[in-house]
Amino acid sequence: MSDIDILHQMIKDSAKLSCDKRVVLTEFEEPDSSVSISGLPKEIIVIKADAFKSPDTVFNGSFGECRRADYVIVAEKKKVILCIEMKAKKGSEKEIIQQLTGAQCFIAYCREIGKAFWEQQDFLEGYVYRFVSIGHTSIPKRPTRISRRAGVHDSPKRMLKIDWPHDLQFNHLAGVRKN
Repeated sequence: MSDIDILHQMIKDSAKLSCDKRVVLTEFEEPDSSVSISGLPKEIIVIKADAFKSPDTVFNGSFGECRRADYVIVAEKKKVILCIEMKAKKGSEKEIIQQLTGAQCFIAYCREIGKAFWEQQDFLEGYVYRFVSIGHTSIPKRPTRISRRAGVHDSPKRMLKIDWPHDLQFNHLAGVRKN
């Protein structure tokens, strides 16, 4: 069974977005705040990570450990896990880092569930993470501005920052070449 098949069995439909070659992501608290991503590969799942209930009944949350990014996109053939946080305007970098880190922890939890309950020891292994913060999603569009630190956006602290997004391309966000 493929990783995407397992994730589709594991994750409720209400926490997934249907997509074909394009998906429109909407910020939960700001319905007018959205961004579209085109060029999606075939073997993919888009998860509303924020739909996962906050673990604040167990954790104190004093270090941001109860936070999660808005979306996680898992692309099996490209072996990429894309964590995306959206902000209608501009958010605190510290909070965005915590949210992206929380999304990574959410996927780590899913990985362990797949290994234990689906008995797939290589479930979600060999994937690379990419972290993206998308800001100013509800403001009338200005030219897209992209800022990135040196190197690949493979950790929450080195996230790819995009402001005033127009139609974004999956391969650009994922930092992968077309296959």
